Amino acid sequence: MAIPRRLQISLDHTPYYHCTSRCVRRAFLCGNDQYSGQNFDHRKQWMENRLVNLANVFAIHLLAYAIMSNHYHVVVRVDPAQAKHWTDDEVVGRWGSSFSIPKTYTPRDVSLWRERLCSLSWYMRCLNEPLARSANREDECKGRFWEGRYRCQALLDETALLKCMAYVDLNPVRASTATTPESSRHTSVHARITGNDGHLMPFSDKAPTPIAVIPMNQLDYFELMDWSGRQIRGDKRGHIPERMPPILDRLNIEGQCWIREMKHYGRWYYRAVGSVASLDRYCKYLGQQWLKGGANTTKSIA
Repeated sequence: MAIPRRLQISLDHTPYYHCTSRCVRRAFLCGNDQYSGQNFDHRKQWMENRLVNLANVFAIHLLAYAIMSNHYHVVVRVDPAQAKHWTDDEVVGRWGSSFSIPKTYTPRDVSLWRERLCSLSWYMRCLNEPLARSANREDECKGRFWEGRYRCQALLDETALLKCMAYVDLNPVRASTATTPESSRHTSVHARITGNDGHLMPFSDKAPTPIAVIPMNQLDYFELMDWSGRQIRGDKRGHIPERMPPILDRLNIEGQCWIREMKHYGRWYYRAVGSVASLDRYCKYLGQQWLKGGANTTKSIA
């Protein structure tokens, strides 16, 4: 059963969310369509350019993304505190970069725009609609480009965030469209490796910091991506080497379990990812009896 977005997005539980949108009928409208013979790979760059632009508009930080042939993933951090510190003029300027501003507006309008600039639903709308309009103009057609609702998944703790970011960055490797993370174009890990990551939230294992950061070392993350990519590639099956990335040891995650997570994450998790305790709290908040989490179902404790 569908749950309203206003309930799924609870900043009291977590500011981190994983969102996915898929093309209508799962068509390859952003890649090589083998049925029609047309290639739409250039639209992936449209999407990536839009992500760069929105990083300077919304109080929503981009942590990871992967743009595939018929869908895309983004991992974001919603930051309403940042929007509160903007001046009214800055709010008007940011809102006006994506929407038309009336000649006369009131403080109430500015307050509404400020609220929308830290809304995940408005962020996804501003991400999806321009690409849909551009693609329809290119195809000389009308109608939907994306499926009606984007999927939203709450990431309830640091381990859940790491799992999701790794899963997203490894999408091309898992789909066999790339052999290594550094060759996975139109992903956040490729942008970070090539130094084109000004639109992404930085890594830092130092605290406190004056800006929002991902609480880990970037080199540790790169090592984890390289190691994980080697394990999930179809031509590299076999024994997992003894030396695992240090970050897995720090988080007390066993290597075989991590690889299973990377292979089956999309099937094992649905509305939320986190520890059993965090999933139970989120389950009660949603008013549900159970949540799909991990290889098992997490039931709410009465």
